[in-house]
Amino acid sequence: MAKCTHCEDCSRNKHRTIDEKKYLKTRLSTIEGQIRGISKMVEDDKYCNDILIQLLAINKSIKSLSTDILKGHLSTCVVDDIKNDKLEVIDEVMELIGRLS
Repeated sequence: MAKCTHCEDCSRNKHRTIDEKKYLKTRLSTIEGQIRGISKMVEDDKYCNDILIQLLAINKSIKSLSTDILKGHLSTCVVDDIKNDKLEVIDEVMELIGRLS
C-alpha cells in the first residue's frame, strides 16, 4: 500500500470514503439513540424485561456493525497487507475474531 499524504504512517490508519463515514456515523448515531432510550426507560422506571429486550437490540446492532467493519477490514487492509507480504496480519485477524466471538 502506497503512503498517502494524510498521515505519517498509513499502516495503522484507514482512510474511509465520505460514503463509508456517513454509513458508519449513521449506524453509530442509531446505537447512541438506542442507549439514550434505555437511559430514559431506567429514569421512567420501566419494566426490567422491556429494558432487557432493548439491551438485546443494542447488542445485535453493535454486533452487526462490528461484522460490517470486519468485512471491510478483511477486504481492504488485510488484503493489502497480505499482498505486501505482511503476513503477521493473519495473527492479528485471528486474535480479533476471537475477541469478537
